[in-house]
Parts: sequence; C-alpha cells; structure tokens
Amino acid sequence: MSTGRATGPRVAVVVNNHNYGRFLREAVESALAQSYERVEVVVVDDGSTDDSRSVIATFESDVTAVLKPNGGQGSAFNAGLEHSSGDVVLFLDADDVLLPETCARVAETFASNRLARVQYRMEVIDEASRRTGMLLPSERVRMPSGDLRREMLAFPFDLPWMATSGNAFSRTALERISPVPEAEFRILADWYVVHLTSLLGPVVSLDEVGALRRVHSGNAHELGGSALDLAQLRRSIVAAANARRHLLRLARELGLADDTTSIEAVCDLGARLVSLRLAPESHPLPDDRLPSLLATGIRTSLGRFDVSPPLRLLFVAWLVAEAFSPRVLARPLAELFLFPERRAWLNPALAVLKRS
Repeated sequence: MSTGRATGPRVAVVVNNHNYGRFLREAVESALAQSYERVEVVVVDDGSTDDSRSVIATFESDVTAVLKPNGGQGSAFNAGLEHSSGDVVLFLDADDVLLPETCARVAETFASNRLARVQYRMEVIDEASRRTGMLLPSERVRMPSGDLRREMLAFPFDLPWMATSGNAFSRTALERISPVPEAEFRILADWYVVHLTSLLGPVVSLDEVGALRRVHSGNAHELGGSALDLAQLRRSIVAAANARRHLLRLARELGLADDTTSIEAVCDLGARLVSLRLAPESHPLPDDRLPSLLATGIRTSLGRFDVSPPLRLLFVAWLVAEAFSPRVLARPLAELFLFPERRAWLNPALAVLKRS
C-alpha cells in the first residue's frame, strides 16, 4: 500500500511489455510500491507469447491490464494513454525498475511548475538486477532544464535525454502529439514522445536517480555495450529520421519553424557517417552522401551554441577523421564517438573544453 500526499497531480505508470515475462513482475511491483498515494498502474501487454499474461493476472485488481495484439511500442504507448487517467504519465519499460520515491518527486515537480516533461537519471542494472554503479547519463553530464525549444530545433538529439523509463510527461502534452505513429515507431517510440513534448513546454531535469535501466542480452533496440552493432546503429538512424520529420511538422504547426527550416544533430550525422563508411550497402537512408553529410556535420558542429569553441572544433575533427580515415581506422574512430567508456581517458580534457 503506497503512502503520501492525498493531493497533487495524479500519476499514471504505464508498464509497456512484450515478451519480458521474466522481468515484468519486478517492474510492476516497483510501480505499485511508490510512496506517492495518487498512482494508478496500467500494464499494457503487446501480444506477448511468453508467460507475461499469467504474470499480469497475479496482480488482479491492483493494476489495469490492457491485453492487445502485437503492434509495437508506439501502439503500447497509445493504448496505455487511452486506458489511464493520470495528469502525469510515466511509460515504464517492462525490463526496467522504478525507484519508490520517483512518482512523489515527479508529482511535486509538476505541481509547482507548468511543464511538458520531467526527466531523471537512471542507474544501470544487469540481467540479475544487480546494480552496476553506472549512471545514465554520467554524473559529469549536466542535464538541461527550462525552455528547450531553441536547442530542440537546432540540435535535438545532442541534448542529454533519457530513454523511456527516465521520463514523466504531462498528459496534456502527450495528448497534443497523440497518437504515436505506430508504423514508424514499432520500436524506439521514446524518440517521438521525448523530443516532440519538449516543444510544448518547459522541461525539468532531476539529478536524482529515478529508475534502474536494465542492460541485458535481449535488449536489441538501442545502442549499448561497448562494441559497435551496426544493426542497432541503423535502428537509431531510422528513429532519428522519423522523429526529425515529426518534430519539424510540429514546429511548423506551432509557428516555430517555416518551410526553410531544417533540423540536424551532430550525433545523428555522426551515426549516419559511420553507417555509410562501414556498411554502405545496408545504410537505411538512400539519399545520404558522404560529402553532404560531412558538410552538414561541420556546419551543425560549428553552430552548437551550447558548447565551447574548442569542443566544436573537436566535433569537426572527428567528423573529418571518420570521413577520410582508412577503413581499418574507421571502426575504432566510430566507437570512440559512440561509446563514452572508450574515451574515458579524454573525459577530463572534454570537461575543460566544455567550460572554456
């Protein structure tokens, strides 16, 4: 039984699940164990073929169960929003875990501000729920707060942003951008909801860890680990392309952009450059060309008003090196760009460059 204030915004925790029966109980129990009183828990099962539905049945009336045919993550988000009523909505991936005070912190933050989204750090756990001590993002990364519309239209995917379970959304903001386009976001639907809601109101980033992010062998929908997986990289490139198109559409509807506006990001351009260098035959965006990617990457890097000039030049240097290096060096350079642990020896220097 959760305890806490009987007033304040209602919070809906929507657990989205597909064949994660082995983790599902822990996720649902973490949602039910919230210290905040005004919490509803909705569990959306997206056509699982494992024991997920029998796990859901054990919670009986403690949760609202939504059992639907498989349609993908975007479809599960839509169903969860439809079957919940909270003023604030958290989408919890079924392989992740919510910490007990998270809904209370989120509700307090929304109660004192008119916000579109709140995000918080996550700590990585392994398949057996053991904490690794790794934070997402790392402590040295400052998470942004405030009106992020300018940044979102200049370099949206370069801002530190949290995956699904690291966010809480205003229902009003979610309803403005709903439904999530299901065909485009069968996976990585967080690219859509996180970036588009950021155009609809201020964002607050909490320094506290609010959820545990499970890294395991079955999680194939995001970049992870320390080795380059080109299939994962291509999925992120497609998600970014889809999110960028909808972000631009919404910006035009809101009067924040016109027909001449383009939206790019260094991390996305870098990923496309890597894909084109290492596996051109499988690159998912057929119109991409190396010279234009490089030129746009340089322009976008130099336009990063959120970092120091030396760091902008470092971005440019990496893009040029990745574009023209011998193929034997292209992969190590790519991993240096994509995986923070590979550049740990550079972190002190990068911190100085960012401040200078």
